[in-house]
Amino acid sequence: MVHFFGAAIHSTLQTLRTMFFSPAINHFNFSHALYQVLITLGLAFLTTLFGAVIALFLGLLASRNLSSPLLSTIVRSVVAFIRAVPTVLWVLIFAVAAGLGSVAAVIGMTFHSISYLVKAYSESFEELDNGVIEALKASGAGWWQIVFQAVIPSSITYLISWTFMRLEINFAVVVVMGAAAGAGGIGYDMFMASAFYYDVKEIGAITYFILFLAVLMELFATRLKKKLKVKV
Repeated sequence: MVHFFGAAIHSTLQTLRTMFFSPAINHFNFSHALYQVLITLGLAFLTTLFGAVIALFLGLLASRNLSSPLLSTIVRSVVAFIRAVPTVLWVLIFAVAAGLGSVAAVIGMTFHSISYLVKAYSESFEELDNGVIEALKASGAGWWQIVFQAVIPSSITYLISWTFMRLEINFAVVVVMGAAAGAGGIGYDMFMASAFYYDVKEIGAITYFILFLAVLMELFATRLKKKLKVKV
């Protein structure tokens, strides 16, 4: 038993060494890999954008300091139910309803992104001092004026942080869905390299592509948040 366990560990380490220290592209070229990575990023960006726009409005309705208690409770309950179901499962549900492909992936991830961001946005909005809201109301400001003059400016850095965090999650999910739901992108190439070709060197190269893009996204988000923090 110990012998087999040791052999399995040795084999795994050998495979990982080949994967990450000898990466190579054998079944496609660099331009194809770059194009597939951009498709993956595009799908992740699209789902995050749709989710953020819808969640921004629903987040305002879910905030206890900006909405009625009944409406806030209803919105929070609905998004809590949606959020309880994993993103991958929503994508697979819509894949059955709409067919395999990028459409099902976008709808499923947008669905879950909305529920995730509504919770994050509403909690950010609730951090605003109620005294500010009451002062604006006393000066005759309407609901939309309060939102755009006080709520959004005070919460912008939090909104950016949560949105980019969701973008990173969606990027990872798109990679998985590229194979599972036929969404395309670099995830499909990784699926082919692992399940069809079993080319561990190509898996390593694809992993480095994904890691490089993830690092760029993180650096961009950090710089953007710093600029916004300075302006605010």
